[in-house]
Amino acid sequence: MSARRRSPLPAGRYGKPVILLFAKAPVPGTVKTRLDSALGENQAAALHRRLTRHALETALAAKLGPVILFCAPDTQHAFFRRLKRDTGVVLRSQRGADLGERMHHAMTYALGRYPGVLVIGSDCPSMTEDYLRQAAQVLESGEASLVLGPATDGGYVLMGASRVDRRLFSGVPWGSGQVLDVTRARLRAMDRRWRELAPLDDVDRPEDLARIDPALLS
Repeated sequence: MSARRRSPLPAGRYGKPVILLFAKAPVPGTVKTRLDSALGENQAAALHRRLTRHALETALAAKLGPVILFCAPDTQHAFFRRLKRDTGVVLRSQRGADLGERMHHAMTYALGRYPGVLVIGSDCPSMTEDYLRQAAQVLESGEASLVLGPATDGGYVLMGASRVDRRLFSGVPWGSGQVLDVTRARLRAMDRRWRELAPLDDVDRPEDLARIDPALLS
C-alpha cells in the first residue's frame, strides 16, 4: 500500500488498542427509529446525539489508543464536524453494504496500523472506561485474540480483536437477538479462543429508556 493511502493515525501509547466508535448521522426518522413511538422522531434523534457524545467521551476517558469515529453515511454532517472540533477525534466514513461489512472494513484498516482494536456503538450508556480497559487487557495480555461485550438483548456492545476474519461478519442477522449466538458458533467453528465481559444493556426499544440516566433524555 502506498504511503499516501496509509496516512498515519495519531500516535497512541505502545500496545494500546485503538477504539472505533460507530455512529450514524442524527437525522430524524433514520436513527433510533424503534424509539419513535415513545419519543417522536426529533427527540429520538436528539437522544442519539447525546448517546454518541457520551460514548465518545467515555472512549476518550479510557486513555487507551486513539479514538476514531466511523460515521455513516459519511463524515460531512455538522454533528460529526462539531465532535471533531470539540474533541479532536479522527473521522472516517463507514464503508460496506451492511454492518458486518462495515465492521470488517474498519477493523482491517485499524489492525494494519495498531496491534489491537475495540469496536463499540453509540447506544450503550452503561459502558464505562473500566469496561473498555478490561477489554483492552484481554488483548494486551494475549489471553485471547478476541473479546466480546455481550448485550442483554442477544447482540453485543463491544468486539475487540488482535486479528480479524471476514467469516465473523458475513451472513449474520444484524439487529436480531441471534447475533451473539451466531458469533459464538462461528468462533467455535473457527477454533478461535475468545473471552466475554459482563453483559450490558443497550438502548434500542421503548422499554430500555427506563434504565438510562434521565439526563440523557432531557
